Amino acid sequence: MRKWIIAAIILVVLAVAGFYAMRMMSPPPADLDVAREKMSAAGKYAVAIEPEAEPIQQGALHGWIVTVKTPDGEPVSDAEITVDGGMPQHGHGMPTAPQSTGHVGEGRYRIEGVRFNMGGWWVLKFAISAPAGSDEAEFNIVL
Repeated sequence: MRKWIIAAIILVVLAVAGFYAMRMMSPPPADLDVAREKMSAAGKYAVAIEPEAEPIQQGALHGWIVTVKTPDGEPVSDAEITVDGGMPQHGHGMPTAPQSTGHVGEGRYRIEGVRFNMGGWWVLKFAISAPAGSDEAEFNIVL
């Protein structure tokens, strides 16, 4: 009886490991929105992102520019931005702690310390706090 229990446990562990391996190796969803401009979740801001250098280098630290405007196109110059993200299919966050280094003019904010340590589907999340209120924007990046 003990051998059957051990065999069952091994099969469950292998099945779970196989499931996660398939999930991690699968391509991103075919309908994934990879737009680099969009409205924030509650519609308070028009947000755009761009890497400071193209193509995006895997493994290297790089910077991004996040542009924040009001829905009618006016630059937001007094926002606080925090950054988060990770790999949805792998279930982990960013390998670094990217941060906004401040406003660089015309609603543009520099984000430093972004690193994608592997290829695949990444999400960059920006929490924006400004006089119009707090809101969030998420962007999908595929390397």
